[in-house]
Amino acid sequence: MNFKLEIAYLLEQVTGVQQQEIVNAIETPPNKDMGDFAYPCFKLAKQFKKAPALIAQELSEKIVKPDFIQEIKIQNAYINFFVSKDVYVKEVLEKVLCQNEKYGNSTLGEGKTIVIDYSSPNIAKPFHVGHLRSTVIGNALYQIFETLGYHCEGVNHLGDWGTQFGKLIVAYQKWGCKEAVEQYGIQELMRIYVKFHDEAEKDAALEEEARSWFVKMQNGEEEALSLWKWFYNISIKEFNRVYDMLGVHFDAYTGESFYNDKMAAVVEELKQKNLLQQSEGAMIVDLEEEKMTPCLIIRKDGGTLYATRDITAALYRKNTYHFDKCIYLTALDQNLHFSQWFTVIKKMGYDWWKDLIHVPFGLVSLDSGKLSTRHGNVVLMEELLNQAISETQKIIEQKNPDLPNKKEVAEQVGIGAVIFNDLYNSRIKDVVFSWERMLNFDGETGPYVQYTHARACSILRKGECSLAQNIDYSKLTDDASMEVCKILEQFPKKIQEAADKLEPYILTRQLVSLSQAFNKFYHDNNILTSEEQIKQARIALVIAVKTVLKKGLALLGIKAPEQM
Repeated sequence: MNFKLEIAYLLEQVTGVQQQEIVNAIETPPNKDMGDFAYPCFKLAKQFKKAPALIAQELSEKIVKPDFIQEIKIQNAYINFFVSKDVYVKEVLEKVLCQNEKYGNSTLGEGKTIVIDYSSPNIAKPFHVGHLRSTVIGNALYQIFETLGYHCEGVNHLGDWGTQFGKLIVAYQKWGCKEAVEQYGIQELMRIYVKFHDEAEKDAALEEEARSWFVKMQNGEEEALSLWKWFYNISIKEFNRVYDMLGVHFDAYTGESFYNDKMAAVVEELKQKNLLQQSEGAMIVDLEEEKMTPCLIIRKDGGTLYATRDITAALYRKNTYHFDKCIYLTALDQNLHFSQWFTVIKKMGYDWWKDLIHVPFGLVSLDSGKLSTRHGNVVLMEELLNQAISETQKIIEQKNPDLPNKKEVAEQVGIGAVIFNDLYNSRIKDVVFSWERMLNFDGETGPYVQYTHARACSILRKGECSLAQNIDYSKLTDDASMEVCKILEQFPKKIQEAADKLEPYILTRQLVSLSQAFNKFYHDNNILTSEEQIKQARIALVIAVKTVLKKGLALLGIKAPEQM
């Protein structure tokens, strides 16, 4: 039963307003004393030519109360509906228990494709904590949209082209050696890259030399491309190790270099459409009418830029995937860049420019401050994850030294804590790492939600419990049980809201609320030692909570250990 829909049908009979319009207007009251659902009558004042409070009173007297409604109360201009508790609990729990891990799934996106561009680290630079946000937000959105029935294409648009590779080639030739790169990998590439910037501050000619090497790469010169490919292979190997730890995958690794042979056609199209202009030796698209600075397409030395490659990539993705939306996960400070080239796509005459969506996020930092690869001030992602695992192992040794599979659980909890911490607030907020807060088993954290799931599993193990055939749901009408059921019922709506707003934190907060409500239920009620009918009903609730916590954590890219 869809309670909101049923209540809307009752109201349609007495107001004449269409059912769907009423569904959209129905609210959830801020506290349980005001009912389960509330309908505001303000918009009816014009139709009925009466005060909203009087309309609410008159309408409530006309409604024929069905069995699933326990009581109807009026509060000012609101008609408040109290659902019969045992009917409500039965509806919610049976739906969760019947659908199991598919609870919350939808066909909303059936037949639609969403391309998600996320992570996108730079080749030959370390995968550091600054890449974490794009990676885990993108991965969560991928899982959420798939659950809603969309076909998703996850693209890792690697930063594997550009002047930085000219810099790296110069640095390697001047201060590097093959043996050191092969032994230390990205760390050695990072060392010589930082060295280049230090030296370039004293010798400006180095920048010009780097640009000329990049032009050689663009022209297909064998030595330049051979070095570039070597750096690329070293990087991919290290990146994949981090992705495996995070449990993240991609459908395509089409980085910037993939579009190198496709850009000329796009530049030609811009020329044909009279959008390219010359400016100080460079080629630009003027955006003065849109009150933006020009979008630079070709540098005066003939080199391409991020915008050139992004425009080319968007055209390729539209032709290849026929997407309904293409989402880009990058930092907030890239807002102007995306606004510029989205506008270029619009000026090219493509109406799907409006389906290009930049999803910005705030910075990630440590107590030591902002990160910078240019000056070597980075914390490697792999080191951070290993530290999280190590810190978790210490906690396990203190709290549960006999735990089976300690290493596996420490990995799941430690890495889960890092991901959950990142996804806990609105993505636009900056994230600061605090080990004490992140690994707290009692706070609003990943370990807290995982521990609640493990607690539910423990109850079911101890009682050797399975689901009974005939459950008396009237045994679950106490306040603590009702609160758990209300949060369970909201879960599918929260998945959809997270997708609509492109905000995984909506789901993260819901899992914390469910964990808090379940722990109160656990505290207030005996489960395994209660009378048999009550026990069976409470076991059904435990199974439902376990199911939804596991599903919710999976949508965020986090494992749900059964023991902790």
